Amino acid sequence: MARGGVDNGLAGRKAKEMRNPASSLVFERNAPIPAVVANALAQTRQGVFWLDELGDGSSFRALDVDIAADLAVVGGGYCGLWTAVLAKQRHPDWRIVLLEAKTIGWAASGRNGGFCDASLTHGEANGRARWPEEMDVLTRLGRENLDQIERAVGDLGLDCQFERTGMLEVATEPHQVDWLRDEEGYLDEAAVRAEVNSPTYLAGAWTPRTTALVQPARLARELARVAAELGVEIFEHTHVTGMSAAANGPVSLETHHARVMAGKVALGTNVFPSLIRRQRFMTVPVYDYVLMTEPLSDAQLASIGWRNRQGLGDLGNQFHYYRLSADNRILWGGYDAIYHYGRSVKSERESREQTFTKLASHFFTTFPQLEGLKFSHRWAGAIDTSTQFCAFFGLYKGGRVATANGFTGLGVAATHFAAEVTLDRLDGLTTERTELQMVRRHPLPFPPEPLAYLGVQATRWSLNRADHNDGRRNLLLRALDAAGLGFDS
Repeated sequence: MARGGVDNGLAGRKAKEMRNPASSLVFERNAPIPAVVANALAQTRQGVFWLDELGDGSSFRALDVDIAADLAVVGGGYCGLWTAVLAKQRHPDWRIVLLEAKTIGWAASGRNGGFCDASLTHGEANGRARWPEEMDVLTRLGRENLDQIERAVGDLGLDCQFERTGMLEVATEPHQVDWLRDEEGYLDEAAVRAEVNSPTYLAGAWTPRTTALVQPARLARELARVAAELGVEIFEHTHVTGMSAAANGPVSLETHHARVMAGKVALGTNVFPSLIRRQRFMTVPVYDYVLMTEPLSDAQLASIGWRNRQGLGDLGNQFHYYRLSADNRILWGGYDAIYHYGRSVKSERESREQTFTKLASHFFTTFPQLEGLKFSHRWAGAIDTSTQFCAFFGLYKGGRVATANGFTGLGVAATHFAAEVTLDRLDGLTTERTELQMVRRHPLPFPPEPLAYLGVQATRWSLNRADHNDGRRNLLLRALDAAGLGFDS
């Protein structure tokens, strides 16, 4: 998404009429009364709706005996699951094992928003800033990747509520309107509100083929089902505690109760500490928070329209993302992105009352006609954020261990691409994917504490100020942009 520019015409007039020197954010100007928010959150359950909806499914036993394998995959989220499925399709005769520390899809792959986006680079602006000479190729590969996922859903019979409805990006502040004017699928104020009716919308851009929606926990479980049917041996409750490799022998993976000796290893451990020590400063865990409403009545749904069921996101640096579920609940997430000192991942950080209250307030600012609607679920989780804000790749131990990390919240589709890259590299292939600068280069690492914490907090403050100042980035943000560390959601 292109950013910047100066408002003119209708947007300029609106800016003069609506700007409040103390605050330019519509979510602060038009906040609902506290009682509306309190009532909506009064009976909200702390838990992931997608996992609750899915219920208990078949589980896999823990590994308790030493085994040998051609390929061992560590991690039972999307990245590990796609790697196992695609590896078995490439090499039907290989013995492939997948090791998951807890249960399939319990972490990011089971609790995300379900936005399956074609972008491999966390948006066009981020990609063009980092890899301008290959951005056209990355855009094509991203759209081909989403097409491949859609075909796999049909060919493999993945029952994951796949809907290729596209993405509708909306301007909620006057200065954001010009960011959209030259975008594909531009909609003026009347047209965007004809799609989804919110008094906060000033313009929009709808790209019908760039995004699909899925039930994320169901996708993870379905991939595990397919992997097992293809012959992948899946072990849950099998935490890999260490990895070692002799010069020319197999890679040894240590678990609490057994050892795996593997010819090749694919690591898909996401936000959790990497088995490759040098990668541990390459990501930080940033917590994202989500609300889910109860199902909308027919009248409530009619009051907002949304007949085309697009995924939605607004254009602030601190942005919201939202969508409809299969039973017409609204998932509403984003805005606050919280980093805790020390890089650790802890479950108690998933309950943050002030953030859920803020999200609920912003929801009713966006859809005041839904006052009285209640939230059934709230949850949160850590995102593996890299300094390039999209996935990066590694190859270690003489080409026997491949990694993919740092998806930064946009991994539902990108993990499929990452699995293909991982297997290309483990197979020793030279392909269009493996020759990408994006694949061959590592991002800058985050500094150690306390510098990481201070830097993240200063950046968050600066992004908030930019949202309150017509999008204008301060000296810190401009310096980070120049260093290749800038953020554009």
